[in-house]
Parts: sequence; structure tokens; C-alpha cells
Amino acid sequence: MSVVRPFRALRPTPETAVRVASVPYDVCSTEEARALAGDNADSFLHVIRAEIDFPPGADSHSPEVYAKGRDNLKALEARGVLTREADPSLYLYRQIMNGHSQTGLVGTFSVDEYDANTIVKHEFTRPGKEADRTTHVETLGAQTGPVFLTYHASAELKERVASDQVAAPLFDLTSQDGVQHTLWRVPDPAPYVDALAQLERLYIADGHHRSAAASNVRKRRVEAGAGTDDASHHFLAVAFPSDEVQILPYNRLVHDLGQRTPETLLDALGEVGELTRDTGPVPGSDDCVSVFAAGAWHTLRLTPTADDPVSRLAPSMLQDKVLGPLLGITDPRKDERISFVGGIRGTDELQSRVSEGQALVAFSMPAVTVAQLIAVADAGQVMPPKSTWFEPKLRSGVLTYVLD
Repeated sequence: MSVVRPFRALRPTPETAVRVASVPYDVCSTEEARALAGDNADSFLHVIRAEIDFPPGADSHSPEVYAKGRDNLKALEARGVLTREADPSLYLYRQIMNGHSQTGLVGTFSVDEYDANTIVKHEFTRPGKEADRTTHVETLGAQTGPVFLTYHASAELKERVASDQVAAPLFDLTSQDGVQHTLWRVPDPAPYVDALAQLERLYIADGHHRSAAASNVRKRRVEAGAGTDDASHHFLAVAFPSDEVQILPYNRLVHDLGQRTPETLLDALGEVGELTRDTGPVPGSDDCVSVFAAGAWHTLRLTPTADDPVSRLAPSMLQDKVLGPLLGITDPRKDERISFVGGIRGTDELQSRVSEGQALVAFSMPAVTVAQLIAVADAGQVMPPKSTWFEPKLRSGVLTYVLD
């Protein structure tokens, strides 16, 4: 059984939505956030990346920065840029990107279910990033970025969503990257609540640190005396059907080959897998990785080291057969010799970085499927770091869940 609860959202007005909605906090650097916000005082980046309101070099994790984010959120509401709904509601949030359409149900979901792992994880969290999100939520008294959930597609829910999208939306905007974002208020939450109750599990697609932060905040508030009706028992999320979720590859660049050259690495790759030289940049199947080295693309077919959902993933096979044993990159989370490039940038980005000397070898990965993600989560396992790149990204500021 999965619980979804209506909430009183803090949201932009139809007139301000296009100025408010921003990229998520974790897909841009401070410099990029400063440039994106520009002279737009209504950008939600002033809330989620408040260091942009300080001189360059300011510590983004200082108490002053978190406090500035809280003050900026309050100011947006005081100026009427954001408005608080009078009644609790659920929402439908549709995104259209390059012909791909996905519509999710926005509500607040149970922290109890997250803690009990019926809202299922597939990634480890990093302590520093988890602490940052926890402090952000505590300081602002609000959850400003939704978690991205998915569930096994339901015909009942699809029919309901389609019928409720006929009405006029609360707002319809196109972001700077060309993605269309449309929001509707659900006229009757009850059918959605009942339909979600039929689902045994929900799966975290993106937002593991935000989920963990919600759990941390709830625990601290309960320890401080919060009751069973406290808002922290739930967290903001958007739940999409599994057949609408789009995952792009998460590619790899290696900047230091140790004692190897690109040419000798290619020779070694032929010993650990089936290497076909001078092919193309896009892997042809789940067990293949495309390699750009020595001025050309090649295809490497790999076999898993074990028969389980994680070992069969291309990122795992590359780590187990190539990055670890051949290059000594045993912890890709921390090793500075490797970096990661989201699939939205395309394979031309990989080739140009190698050709320009920014890296020595590029690995173009096949995209992990939603079925693979669910299989890993159901097995109680976790994916290798940087395995999935979800696109389009949810905009921040579209809906905020106020705890206080």
C-alpha cells in the first residue's frame, strides 16, 4: 500500500511561473546558477542556491547562506510572486521534451514508507550532500525540490490522468532548455489516493538525498516533540508511471591512464572483452560500451562477473572488467582520474573533450532501463555511482511543501 496525501502548496502565480521555475540545485555549479538567475530577482535559484547572493567564493554551506535562502523564500511570498493554496490538493505535472511526454502525480508521500523501504532506494547517499539537504530543509522550514518517484504503470491511473488534463492548467511554461512544463490541480484527490493504495511499492528514480533529508528532518522534529500530525511525516514528490520515465546514459571520461597509453589500453580491452575497432559512438546493446581512444570509436562487449541485477549493468561490467583491474580506479566516487558526463550532452561532447586533451579516453554507455532500475531495487541492491541520468529534469519552485 502506498500513501499519497494532498498538501497546501506554495506555488507561483500563472504570471510569475516562468520567472520563478528553475533548474534543480544539483545540476548546476554556483557560477552557472549565478548566470542563469542573472538579474531575475524572482528566480528560485535565490532560494536553492542562495550563495549567488553573496560575493564569489562564499561558502555555500555557511549558516548565512541557508538563512538567506529562507529569507528569499519568504520574500517571494511577501511580494506575491508565490502564493499559498487555501486548501490541500494533489497536482498533475506534465513535461514534454523533444516529443517525449511524461505526466506525474504531485503530492506528499510517507516518510514511514521510505524508512521501511517500501519506497525503495537503489543508490547510496553521500553524507555531505545528505547533511546539506537536511540543513536546507530545516532552515527554510520547507521542502523546495520534489523527489522523482516511479511505479509500475497502472491503466486506472492513466485513464484518470488523461481525463483530468482536459481542464485548463494552473500554468503552462517553456523553460530555457525548450522543455514544456504544465501543471494542473487535481479536482478530486480521492481516486488518486485509492489508486496509489493499490501499489505495493514506489521506487526512487532521482532524489535519494532529498528523501534521506526528509527522513532526517522528521526524526529530529519527533525527537523535539513533534506530534503525529506534523508535516515532516511526509515529503514532496512527483510519481511517474514506469512506461513514461526516460533515462539517458551517464557517460565516463578518464583523465589519467597510469602507465598505459590509449593504444595499449585498447590492446588490454581486447583481453577482457570482445573489442571491435572503428565502429561508432552509440553502444548497440546493454552489454556493450563504446570507447573513444586513439582518435576513433570502438565497441567493447563485456560479460558480467555474476548473475545478479547489478552485475549485469553496463556500468558494473565496465567497473569490474576495465576501470578497476586495468586502470586502478577502485572507487569512482572519489577518484579524480574519472569524471562523468550526462547523456543529455551527447557523444560529440565526449569526443571533443578527448580530442581537445581534456581526457584521454571516453566511454559511451548504454542507458539503464527502468526495468533494470526496478530489478536492482527489488533485489535490495544498489547501482554503481552515476548510472542513470533522468531527463527532463523537474523544475524547482513549481511547487513547495511548507513544513512550518
